[in-house]
Amino acid sequence: MPRTLWIESDGQLATWDQTRLPFESVVIPLGDEAACARAITTMQVRGAPLIGAVGAYGLALALRVRADDDALAAALQRIGGTRPTAVNLRWALERVRDRVRPLPPDERASAAWDEAARICDDDVACNERIGRHGRALLEALARRTGPINILTHCNAGRLATVDHGTALAPVYALHAAGVAVHVWVDETRPRNQGASLTAWELAERGVPHTVIADNAGGLLMRQGRVDVVLVGCDRVAMNGDVANKVGTYLKALAAWDNHIPFYVACPVSTIDPWARSGDAIPIEEREPREVTHVGGRAPDGTILAVQVVPDGSPALNPAFDITPARLVSALITEQGTCDASVPGLRRLIGSERAR
Repeated sequence: MPRTLWIESDGQLATWDQTRLPFESVVIPLGDEAACARAITTMQVRGAPLIGAVGAYGLALALRVRADDDALAAALQRIGGTRPTAVNLRWALERVRDRVRPLPPDERASAAWDEAARICDDDVACNERIGRHGRALLEALARRTGPINILTHCNAGRLATVDHGTALAPVYALHAAGVAVHVWVDETRPRNQGASLTAWELAERGVPHTVIADNAGGLLMRQGRVDVVLVGCDRVAMNGDVANKVGTYLKALAAWDNHIPFYVACPVSTIDPWARSGDAIPIEEREPREVTHVGGRAPDGTILAVQVVPDGSPALNPAFDITPARLVSALITEQGTCDASVPGLRRLIGSERAR
């Protein structure tokens, strides 16, 4: 299967428009900085690792236009402000910045493009390792429970990364190894990334799955129909608090109350050494229309959005929430698993990053 972000034969960056899935497969060109920023802001691309990769290429494209220090700083600010919660965007932009800043302006665009390509390659390798570590963890659970039922929230598959995914990487590894696995897919209101994207991915891979209403997870856990909750995330604070799609916190509470493991799969780049706790993580608020309207396919095949609230009713739309570290059983990273705690994270990333 192709990567989520690729270079066309004419040298132009391209990706799928995820706002059109699962009903239409539309490729969009990302030919300049504005196109990359727009794709991130409008969620044509989403998922912390993919946002970081697109942001890195966007910076490279900006430097093709102008590459002096002032232009570099301005582009970093513009792209960095598109999605504030996902720390991978800042991480990727800083990685490109650090690569090009020592260079003369006429060499910066090419070096930035090459660094963005390396970020993509590193993401693919990283997610493969997350898949291996997660598979080992879940295989041990499957040996005790038989066929394993996994509940996931939002989309942390290959569509959220350059390839493989984070939370879905262990699922794909289990399925490929012949382990009987079934995934409960939260619809993930208000944008329904679970129902539209995760379900699409799992169907594409032939992984058994069932889409459920967001509020059904607690009941399924109480009934003994969930063995493990496995999610991705957009940022991890140094105390182990986790920022992920809004609704994750409620799933973690239900898992805790029903003695079900709650695992978070993420690359080490998602750990923010500057955030002491979840209180330091900015929570993006998006347009109320995402709550007041629901998109879907009409009987005639038309893709449209319909209003589901009365005229004049206000809506609040926080895109993320914070799951406290005490509810997280473990983090699954490319370097292995670790406790969601200050000591666990310090051992994982090293004291030089754990400020």
